[in-house]
Amino acid sequence: MDHQLRTYTLHPGRLDDFLALWRDHLVAARAAHGFVVVGAWTNREEDLFTWVVRYEGEGDFATGDTRYYDSPERAALPWDPKDALARVETRMLERVA
Repeated sequence: MDHQLRTYTLHPGRLDDFLALWRDHLVAARAAHGFVVVGAWTNREEDLFTWVVRYEGEGDFATGDTRYYDSPERAALPWDPKDALARVETRMLERVA
């Protein structure tokens, strides 16, 4: 199973908006395409949101990611999460324990 660490720096004042979108829409949209949220954390002082997501669908993580971004679930989001993001960092992770 592939894991990815995703760290987002939000535009000032957008963290709560993003968290609501993430909880109410993004987690389910990702789940519809084989993704499982392992955990999520915030650092409000730095407007950071960090999460680990695992891919359990067909193919590799990149294939699943493409399917998600091209999906009707992603298109149906009330607003584009990119509007709240100032910076995005992603890293693939290999489980060792």
